[in-house]
This record gives sequence, C-alpha cells and structure tokens, in this order.
Amino acid sequence: MSAVLNGVLLLLVVLGVLDVFFVYETNRCSMTYMFEYPEYQKIQLPKKVSSRYPSYELHLYGEGVYTEENRNLSLTGIPVLFLPGNAGSYKQVRSLGSIALRKAESIGYKYHFDVFSINFNEELVALYGGSLLKQTKFVHISIKAILRLYKNQEFPPQSVILLGHSMGGLIARALFTLKNFKPQLIKLIITQATPHLMPVLPIDHYLTDFYFLVNNYWNLNANQLQNITVLSIAGGFRDYQVRSGLTVLPSLKIKNSALSVVSTAIPRTWASTDHLSIVWCKELILATSRALFDLIDGDTRQITEDSNKRMAILRHHFVRHPAKLYESLDESIINVSETPRWFLIKTRDWDLKVTKEYSETFFAFPLHDKRKTYNQFHCRSTFLYTHSWIFGCSDTDSSKCVEMEDLSWRSELLPTAKAVTLQLEDFLNASYFVLYLPETNNSKFSVECEFLNEELKTTQLPVTHAFSFGLSSSEAMINSSGLLHILSLQGFSKIYQAFNILIERNCTQSKDMKSTIYRLYVPWSHEDIIRVPSDDLPLKLSAKLHVPQPQNDSRMVKLTMYTCKDCYYKVTVCTSFVQMLGQIIRCHWPSLHVYIVSNLLLAFGAQLYAISNKGYSLEFDSSLDVAAKPYKVDPVINICQFILSYDYFRDTWHSLLLPHLDSSELHSMNLLFPLGSLFLFLLGTGIAYWAGILFKSTIGILSSTLNYLKRRTDFPKEIQPFTNKMLVKALLLSLVAWRTCGAFAILLLFSHYLLKVAKLQANLWRLSSSENLATSQISATITTEASSAKKLEKHILSLQKEESAPPVYSYDLHTASDNIKMHFSVINLLFWLTLLTLPCCTYWFKNIRDNIQLAPDPLRDLAIILIFTIEILMNSSVSSIKSSKLLKITARLQLPFSILVVAFGQLHLYRVPYFITFSLFLHSLSCFI
Repeated sequence: MSAVLNGVLLLLVVLGVLDVFFVYETNRCSMTYMFEYPEYQKIQLPKKVSSRYPSYELHLYGEGVYTEENRNLSLTGIPVLFLPGNAGSYKQVRSLGSIALRKAESIGYKYHFDVFSINFNEELVALYGGSLLKQTKFVHISIKAILRLYKNQEFPPQSVILLGHSMGGLIARALFTLKNFKPQLIKLIITQATPHLMPVLPIDHYLTDFYFLVNNYWNLNANQLQNITVLSIAGGFRDYQVRSGLTVLPSLKIKNSALSVVSTAIPRTWASTDHLSIVWCKELILATSRALFDLIDGDTRQITEDSNKRMAILRHHFVRHPAKLYESLDESIINVSETPRWFLIKTRDWDLKVTKEYSETFFAFPLHDKRKTYNQFHCRSTFLYTHSWIFGCSDTDSSKCVEMEDLSWRSELLPTAKAVTLQLEDFLNASYFVLYLPETNNSKFSVECEFLNEELKTTQLPVTHAFSFGLSSSEAMINSSGLLHILSLQGFSKIYQAFNILIERNCTQSKDMKSTIYRLYVPWSHEDIIRVPSDDLPLKLSAKLHVPQPQNDSRMVKLTMYTCKDCYYKVTVCTSFVQMLGQIIRCHWPSLHVYIVSNLLLAFGAQLYAISNKGYSLEFDSSLDVAAKPYKVDPVINICQFILSYDYFRDTWHSLLLPHLDSSELHSMNLLFPLGSLFLFLLGTGIAYWAGILFKSTIGILSSTLNYLKRRTDFPKEIQPFTNKMLVKALLLSLVAWRTCGAFAILLLFSHYLLKVAKLQANLWRLSSSENLATSQISATITTEASSAKKLEKHILSLQKEESAPPVYSYDLHTASDNIKMHFSVINLLFWLTLLTLPCCTYWFKNIRDNIQLAPDPLRDLAIILIFTIEILMNSSVSSIKSSKLLKITARLQLPFSILVVAFGQLHLYRVPYFITFSLFLHSLSCFI
C-alpha cells in the first residue's frame, strides 16, 4: 500500500515538472539578425587591473563602417554597458548593439550609442556566490575606463547605461554597495530575467549574503537612490530557470523610480521569452532600443537627467503604449485651423469601415445627453497610425472646436487595434469627444465607438475551488451588444491557483476575427496576457499568476474582452489541477530537497532506534513508512510561526541571535498555501521512497558488475572503526579539500563510499548463495541417505568438516545484511548532501584552468569534518554500535534535525548539508561511546 501511495505522490511531482518544462506558449519571438559581421574590440585596461582580473575583459561592439571609424576609440556616442549573467557570453550584446546601430543609421547618426560588453569568462555565478563581489568591482573599474574614453568630447557623458542579463542585473545594483562608488555614474539600469528578490538556488552563504547586502542597501538608502531609474523585465512562463516572481524589484520605497514588467505585457512584444531568448527577442529588443533613443536629451545629446521623464518614457514603451510617438505631455492642447468635414454623431454606438480613399474628417460625439445614462465612452480603431486621433472639446458648438485637448495619450495599443476608454466624470467641462481621421489612400480599416455603462458591462465570475480538480466549472454568457465586456474573476489571487479559461464565440454575421481581443489583466502586477483568436475555434487561455495578490489589496484579476457586435460569447473557467502542480513545483522546487532530507532523517532515526532497542536494522522503505509522518514536523513549525507573530516572542527570538524562520518569510511573500507544508512533505516522502528504490537498484547493478569482474573474494572481516589506513585516506581527502575544492572532495568521498557499499552488497550476495547451496545439499542428503535423526546429525557434521563445503553462515548473513541496511541509509543521506554541493564543484571544475584552488570555498571546513565522519562510518557495523550509550540519543535527535532542516533550510539550502553532517557525526561518535 505504501508503494502505491508513494507512487501516486511521485506521479504528482512528475506531472508538475512536465507542466513547468513543457506546457507553455510557443515561442513567438522573432530572431534578431546582424546586417554586417559583428566585431568585439577589446579595450585595453591598465596592467594592474589585467593582472588582478586575468579572466575578465571589456569589449566594444561594432559592425562595418562603425568599427573601422572607432578603431582608435575616439567615441562620440552614449555609452551602454552590457553585463552577462550566469554562464553568459559577452557576445550576447550583439542583438541590442546591431539594432541600436541600425536605428542610429536611420536618423543619420544624429544620436548613437556605443555599446560595450564585459567578458566574465562565462562564470557560473548563480551556482557559486564567491565571485559576485569580484565581478562587481571589475564592473566599477570598467565604467570608469569607459567614461575616460569620452574626456575630449564636447558634451562628455557623466554616466553609463547598464543593461544586465540574469545575474548581471544584480551586479548592476550591487555597484552602489561599493565604498568608493559614485551613484552619479549610473542613471539607468535595465535588467533582463534577473532574480532580484532572492537567489533561484540558495546553495552557498556567499550567494545569500550578497543578496542580503544588495537588497538591504537599496531598502535603507531608497531616498538617495530615487534618481536611479531601474527597469526589470521578466520572460514569463517560458523562462523556467528564473520564474518571473523573482524579478520583481523588492523595495517598495523606490516604486516611483523602479518598474517591473513581464514580456507578455510589453506593448508590441506580447510574447513570453525563455531565459536566453530574452536577449535576442526582436520585438523586445526593438522596444528597448526605441526607449533608449527617446531617453536622449537633445541639448546634451546624452540620457536625460530628469528621472520623472525617464520613468514616463519607460512606461510609454513597456507598460501602456498610446499608439503615438513619445512627446511631452505639456503639448496636450492643439489648435485646429481648418475643419474641412465635421459630422455630429448623436447615437449611442457608431461604426465606420473604410475600404478606399478617405478625406480628412472630424466626428463629434455630444456628451450632455449621455451623462445621465452612461459613464464611459469606448472607441476602437484598426488604423494604427501614430498621430493623435481623439480629442476633447469644451465649446458648446461642435463646429467651433478650434482648440481641443489631445486625449490620445489615454488610448492603448493592442495587437490589432488601438482602443481608448474614457470616464465621463473625468471630463465634466467637455462638451464633445472628437474623433479625427486623416486623409488616407486606399487604406482599409474600421472604427467603432459607443457609450456604455461600466456596471452593466462588468460581470462577476467566481472561479472554481482549487480542489475541484477540473470537475466543476464557472460559466458566463455574454450576449454582446457592445464593444467592451469585463469579467471580474472572484477568488483568483493565490500563486498556486491555475485555471483554463475557454472562450467560445458565435456570431450572427461574418466578422473579422482580428477585431476580437482578449486580455487577462492583473491589477497589482504588470503581467498581463493578450490573445487574439486566429480562427473560429474556441480559444483556451491559461490563467496563472507570477505575483500573488499583496495583502490589503482587494482588486480582482479581470478578463477584458474587446468584442464584436452581434456576437455571443460563452466563457468557461475551470481549475487545471496539472497546472496547479506546475505552479507549486515552479515556486517551491528548492524546498522539495529540504523535505526529502527531512524524511530521510526521520527514517534514519527509526533505523538507529531499531538497532539500539532490537539489535538489528530495518529496511529503508520500512523505516520510511514507520517514521516519515508529517505530523511530527509540520505542527511544530506552525506553532513556532504562530508564536513569532507576536512582537514579544519575536524580539526574544532575535535577541537570542536565532535566524528567521524560512516559513515566516515565505508567508510574508504570500507564497505559502493552505496545507502547503503538509503537501510538500508528502511529495518529499514519495520522492525519497522511489529515489531510494532507484538508488538501491543502482547499487545492485554496480554490485553485479563487481561480481562479474572479480568472481571470488572473501567476505571482509570485522575491523575497527578507526585504523591507520582509514586515517591515511581521510588525510588525503582532507588535503584534496584544502588544496582544491571542498565539494570535489565530497564527491570523491561519495564515490569511495558507493564503491564500498557495492562491494559489501556483492559479498552479501555471494554469502547468501553459498548458504543456499549448503542448504540444498543438506536437503538432498536428507531425501536420499538419511533414514534416522542420528544419521542426519552425523551427515551434517561431516559436511561441515569438508573443505569444499561452505560453513553455516546464519549469523554472518544476518550481520552482513544489517550492515548493508545501515550503510545504505548513511550513503542515501550522503547522496542528497552531495547533490547540493555539485553546483559548487561544477563552478570549480569549469574554472580549474585559472586556479586549482577555489577561493573562497564555502564547503572546505564542512568537507573535512564530513570526510573523517564518513571514513569512520565506512568501517562501522551494527554490532559495534548497538550497545553504544550515545546511539539512542542520536536516534532521538533525528526528529529535531528533521524539524530544523525544514524550519531553516527552505530559503537557505546551504544549511541542509550542515544538518546532515552533524547527524552523521553523532552517529560516528556512537562507534566509540
């Protein structure tokens, strides 16, 4: 029964993982191509800098004529510095560099950007935080070196624009924490898929300490950093490496100078990007390039010093594009010198289709008779020219509207149309809304307008419960009599929720599908999803959140439908259980490792308790079934979390210098869900169970291979836990840990132990087969020769005296089997510990050419302690520890360890190896005490 239950739990994990990695929208980004061969000119830095940072380089991107003209580095443009991220290449800058160069050519080089890039040697800084500070210092040196290249310019730049991908964006913000850094060197930071909130994988304390340093500095110095504009761009659900919720800038104090958006909500992009395509997605790079050119001050030919204007321009290109070129909002009043054609539209709704030449025309919509019945005016046009198109007029006579207020800034660009919704109460002094159509030449487009009542066009639609498993649904029927309908999705606010929204449409007349647009609007986060149906088939929309609803925020997620007249719509919302699992895995997959280890520690404690009380070991699956119960862990953590919600206990906790509870931090970020810890614990149980079965099978395969390669070996005799040979091996591995990398030494230790256990398993199989052979020989003799009990006894004694016959192995077989069970539990814990150290080992191995010793090494001290502990346990046996006075205490301490690893390890995975090591260390002491 336990195998079936654990199999179901493992299946849930697999479904969630499949949803994260394979269930997302298709790649709708266009590739960026270079028009000329890209070149990366290396900038010579002082020898002192090159010797201190031999692996880092600074490059200038160029193509064709630009490269030739700037060989001598007589630069006259605006400097932009690209910072690659984890394992990123400096050549990833070519997409932005090439498009910026083409844009400069199109305006005759009136303005242009000099795009630099840093080569960080593709370091894996997301896996090891020890080099983050070094990279930050090199960026500071590079910025000063870049600005020195412009010292002879008429208007030399005083700052550099920073563009950071992935961890490069964190490096950009970390610059301000340096003691000698001048904040005025940076005015604008643009980050792409950067996990600002916390590390994706917090596997070493250098990484978490660096995050704390950066985020704490920006929180405490928010007032001094108000002049720094920061834009964070996330990739959406296609980016499974860095979930978009981590890219939100953490400080609320800098919200006026910081902006976080998801690429699916960016105008003229409207596409999700993966972690790499975000640097070359043509639609996104074009939006970035347009924003950069709009940020230029025409007087200084550099980026504008006005931080409010910088933020307005970024919002123009990345949040709400009004289908107009950016202009100053001061020019909102226009004068109409000639009015060739004026039409007065008195009806509630109106539409116009243009299929041929059309002369310049104004359409005036009177407001005085509409205010009592309607509170909104909505207009939509498929003529996507970039000039003003809708105005407000305060004159009582529409034919005398010679001065009008430009309201086009309130409109919004959509994939196939531009739309505007105006609140009548905001224009109490206006008498008319005026729609302007310029002279056209054979352009085909349509314009539709209507007055509407917002309450009548808004429908409340409760979403289905999370535990409905898609068996129930909520439906809404919309008998469209207008252009705009809004569905408020009640109860959709949690990060773990996921729904399938099916939209069916039935029209009485043939309508162009492009005039229908669906938008999932999240009011507290710029993560909207916009879809345009391409055929008459029902459209399926996946509704999930990147950022949960903040506390004290009552706004609801809305489905805005830009509909067609004379059409009927049916909207069905049902829970997607598989996508819910995907959301849980996406947000909590690092925590699964913690819950797996918690289960293993409980099972390990049960096994040690059985050895102490009964004198024999339990099978791994049996000990897991007996001990791995969520009620042993979850209630304790919930009680602690409840107690710490009171100020007195929280202050006492902090006065004892105890770390924060990770579950409390997760709760503050609204990432926990009802029974979440219980569910994650059960998932950890399922993974631990089947991973143990797989691991045991792997050891069996390795043992069979050893049996085949080395057929005859004697079963090892009982040896002492501490020997000279063991001491030599421990010292050699400790030397490896000290002189190279602690994680590498742990990997060697695990490999050595794995081979040791495989040999023990092979010997156990040979021992068992020998006993079976002896038993069969005795049984055969009983059948053919033994006629009395006395003859049987004599025959058994004679068989035992023969040299060729194996002895009776009953005691040795049980002892060897117990030892194997105990060793398997130890190496299982060591396996999950080794997995957590592999990223650090990978970083060291990739950079071994530069330095054979990893410095600083977060695992060196831990590795040395673990080496001596495991070497002792390798030579231990059940018989040597079952009478230990410390064994029962060690067994009982596994429960507190399993609680502590959950309490303090979910957001700090680097703590997990310490709990495992301490547990094994106490076990090794049981061999002596």
